[in-house]
Amino acid sequence: MESLKKTMENIETTRLMKAIRQYEFGGPEVLKYEDAPIPELLPGELRVRVHAIGLNPPDWYLRDGYKALPPEWQPKVPFPVILGTDISGVVEAVADDVKNFSVGDEVYAMVRFPSYGPSKAYAEYVTVPASEAALKPAGIDHIHAAAAPMSLLTAWQFMIDLGHDVQNPLQPNPHIPVPLEGKKLLINGAGGGVGHFAVQLAKWKGAYVIGVASGRHEVFLKDLGVDEFIDYKNITAEDVVRDADLVIDAVGGPTTGRFLKTLKPGGSLFPIFPLGFSGTEEAQKIGVTVSTTQVRSNGAQLAEIGHLLDNGTIRVAIDSTFPLAEAAKAHERAENGNIQGKIVLTVI
Repeated sequence: MESLKKTMENIETTRLMKAIRQYEFGGPEVLKYEDAPIPELLPGELRVRVHAIGLNPPDWYLRDGYKALPPEWQPKVPFPVILGTDISGVVEAVADDVKNFSVGDEVYAMVRFPSYGPSKAYAEYVTVPASEAALKPAGIDHIHAAAAPMSLLTAWQFMIDLGHDVQNPLQPNPHIPVPLEGKKLLINGAGGGVGHFAVQLAKWKGAYVIGVASGRHEVFLKDLGVDEFIDYKNITAEDVVRDADLVIDAVGGPTTGRFLKTLKPGGSLFPIFPLGFSGTEEAQKIGVTVSTTQVRSNGAQLAEIGHLLDNGTIRVAIDSTFPLAEAAKAHERAENGNIQGKIVLTVI
């Protein structure tokens, strides 16, 4: 009876939140909106009341079991799992050993990427290592702040400052960003999450930028400052572009090698999604460096980037928003493709 009493007391004292959890791999239909325990605050962490959640491709990759990865790389996920990394919200609690944040601070973060577990982004509350958080830029709201972390950190770590020493298993050498000022860049997938940030970072650094996307994004990308626009549905970029210094392929995959012919000797090709690339020998023959990396959480970089978001140097485009309860519909939107900017979940 005593053990039963303690169990009932624990149940009564467990604080619950709404979250999106999944118990198996599959399509958007596996995402369940339900009660879940509010995560316990551990040393070095903040607990954040989430206001908005940014969606990213790793969310749907994990949802369906990372089928694109080789079997030995596919994660062993401890179900139920909560998806997501990108949040913006208000600090509700601070661990005793955390000195640089306070209750009530508005923060944004990319939470524990890459990892899998019960304290992730698709929820009303999430715990965040203090080292991964930064104060939310005051000049933007929670929706725009939540849309930024992974995509903007990806562009930043590829193009500006790697900021970590985690070796990518797909190449023997560390990724090294290249100087951008005065350089000619081609950005494929320029209208998407990473792509529209890559355009803005390149222009901020003084590059000449050719944006490749569908015609739907032309006005949007010209407003962000692209010097040339190529509608890939009407023009094949690799047939018309020559002597580029750098290609950022924000789409990547097996077709990324087609951009080798657009580069001058000594140029670089940075595929954001490098799996399937098979042009290593061709790249070596023409003197082109092919390099990639894996984005990592970095609160210090988010703080630095936050100044650019705050003053409008970098703008965040929002494709669409959905309530947290409709995460499955948000994933369906992602599957339809041709996204302009980012998809965001909102938490009331």
